Amino acid sequence: MKVGILGAGNIAGKMAQTLNLMNGAEPYGIASRDYEKAKQFAQTYHFQKAYGSYEDLISDPQVELVYVATPHSHHYEQMKQSLEHGKPVLCEKPFTVNAAQAEEICSLGEQKKLLAAEGIWTRYLPMRKVMDDILAAGAIGKPAALYANLAAPILNLRERNHSPRLAGGALLDMGVYTINFAFMTFGSGNIRGIQTSMEPCYTGVDASSTTVITYEDGKKAILFSSMVAKGDKAGMVYGDRGYIRFKNINNCEGIEVYGTDDKPVASYYTPQQFTGFEYQVEACKRAIEKGEVECPEMPHAEIIKVMKTMDSIRETWGLKYPFEK
Repeated sequence: MKVGILGAGNIAGKMAQTLNLMNGAEPYGIASRDYEKAKQFAQTYHFQKAYGSYEDLISDPQVELVYVATPHSHHYEQMKQSLEHGKPVLCEKPFTVNAAQAEEICSLGEQKKLLAAEGIWTRYLPMRKVMDDILAAGAIGKPAALYANLAAPILNLRERNHSPRLAGGALLDMGVYTINFAFMTFGSGNIRGIQTSMEPCYTGVDASSTTVITYEDGKKAILFSSMVAKGDKAGMVYGDRGYIRFKNINNCEGIEVYGTDDKPVASYYTPQQFTGFEYQVEACKRAIEKGEVECPEMPHAEIIKVMKTMDSIRETWGLKYPFEK
């Protein structure tokens, strides 16, 4: 499967590195608005073609999957263009900026009978299945609450982190992982309510926030994301017979289970991987070969549910991006 990448930044480099290590998927084309940057990227990561525009890559009949690795604000338009040109698409998280855009893209993929997938890699990693099995086995009894955080001081690292016009802020960049952790653990349905508070940065986008999701059965998910503080990326699940420490909700480094006496009960280790991105590419390849429009690991309904949740959180904050007004 020949993969074309839109955008030549850091996340594109990670995907390119992955493709070079995989069987069944190859680094075919890289596009940037700066042709020299695309050319250098192609040489570094052994791509066959470099393009000075995104449209040129999308129009190339040899491209079999488009990976969108541009800022959040560009995802909707570039996925739409890809699908309209008959290209299956895998888009880096967040899928879009808001739920309305996500619904339109998912609908277009279904109409065109083309894959439209979100590259939220935590949904595809094998340790998620391990976590599901631990919970299903009742290792900690009846779960009552979870806590998840993803935080790093990156506010001034790149414009996309703090620019309103690029849909910057911690929520869409890092908070999306905490929401996905909650939904993968407790589900995305039967939510009673969401309480949230945010501290803005100098541009007005969210610098850090805390969100509490309460479920109809009383379970609570406490979520923290920030681009001005350093967190430990842990996911904790608390039950009446013990608790689980999920080490690194962004790319699991192991799972530990403890009893009510705080003594370890079991440990689970992450299998060797290339970068972790290979699992989403493999899922897309399987879906394309089967003629499916979504990946079962992250179906359209779940993509939209996550986006609606982030919409609701931003509405509570009163945060809208310039192009949404």
